[in-house]
Amino acid sequence: MDHASELVFAVLATVLAVLGLVLWAKAHDFAMAWFGFGLVVFGVAFDFFLMKRHFDRAEGGR
Repeated sequence: MDHASELVFAVLATVLAVLGLVLWAKAHDFAMAWFGFGLVVFGVAFDFFLMKRHFDRAEGGR
């Protein structure tokens, strides 16, 4: 992936995490709360993965 597509995916993951926070905060049932929590975890984890990948490449990795 090039840098522009990584930036687009990072923005999309961040939007999903924020959407998950809203769903988690406004949930009235257990399933929606866990779905929102899952979106938050996925969005944050994916952003950290992209940051790790970026810095690994900057060090001379792949």
